[in-house]
Amino acid sequence: MSALSLTLTGAQVLRPGGLSDEPLGISDGVIGDRTIGREVDLSGYLVLPGIVDVHGDGFERHLAPRRGAMKDLGEGLIAAEAELAANGITTATLAQFYSWEGGMRGPEFAERVFDAIARLRDQVATDLRAQLRFEVAMLDDYAAMAEMVARHGIPYVVFNDHLPHEALDKGKRPPRLHGQALRIGRNPEKHLEFIQGLHAAMGEVPDALDRLSADLVARGVRLGSHDDRHVDQRRAARARGVRIAEFPETREAAEEAQSGGDAVIMGAPNVVRGNSHNGNASAIELVAMGLVDALASDYHYPSLKRAAFLLADGGLLDLAGAWGLVSAGPARILGLADRGLLRAGLRADLVVLEARSRKVTATMAAGRISYMSGEAAARFIG
Repeated sequence: MSALSLTLTGAQVLRPGGLSDEPLGISDGVIGDRTIGREVDLSGYLVLPGIVDVHGDGFERHLAPRRGAMKDLGEGLIAAEAELAANGITTATLAQFYSWEGGMRGPEFAERVFDAIARLRDQVATDLRAQLRFEVAMLDDYAAMAEMVARHGIPYVVFNDHLPHEALDKGKRPPRLHGQALRIGRNPEKHLEFIQGLHAAMGEVPDALDRLSADLVARGVRLGSHDDRHVDQRRAARARGVRIAEFPETREAAEEAQSGGDAVIMGAPNVVRGNSHNGNASAIELVAMGLVDALASDYHYPSLKRAAFLLADGGLLDLAGAWGLVSAGPARILGLADRGLLRAGLRADLVVLEARSRKVTATMAAGRISYMSGEAAARFIG
């Protein structure tokens, strides 16, 4: 797939200093500092940095549209990549579980997903990157998980704990246990025994997590925590080298992350909804307080663009600041210094929007077209 050499003219281009009507040159997959090649008139359009999604699991529905329907995960990822591109996403972090829940969230399925990403990565324009979401209660799997991370070169691991501790503490059957067990082909009573055993061993997790984190950090893996609620949780995570806080559930946890120099990621759907779907901290309020470094698609790719414009239209941030939460901010968190801004020498990752409707009409990753439609497509082709 060849990178284009051309100059975009007539559009409002979001550069680091704000919107500009200066032409944007693209050559050999990077942004140039002069006009290059054929000119494409994009009057009436906005050209913005390509969206960098720092965490998203919306691809799951493409991998399992119906039980047993998707035998080749590569085909599902191709469909997911098309959706990513149609929403202006040029770098996508695919967040895959390694969980006691089994099925699509079990280690065997994770292996298949990471294999499929590796096979597909060079065949598509969108930069597909893997994230492993590990359930910390799985003490017997620590070594296997670390080996999987090394074998696949996974750059980003997030620690989760989704065990229903409150119900288990009370000796109750957790909600949805029966359906969950049947969905993964496990006897419900055996499944209950399994998670009760994991719950009973939680006292061993901190020391084991210390050792695992040290090993991963030494190998250059970025580490994140998920759903921090308490200040002590964030402090303990930071002490282990876990410097990314995904979706902190309280303002106090977000403030602790920021005060300690940790990155804070919130969900774009939270912004679009106006609040968390489960009553946790409002992303809009945390953005207003300056506590958010990046927004993630979480489970809904279209929300990234919508969230940025909601913040800008509402006057909470200017367009550069709001769009930075879905481009430059997540790029920094992922250590990707070559993207996130439209600046000479950086990757030509960009999205073209109709100025009035803000509809995505073209997406380009490293100078390669990943999505194009409508009048904008006619202008590029013409």
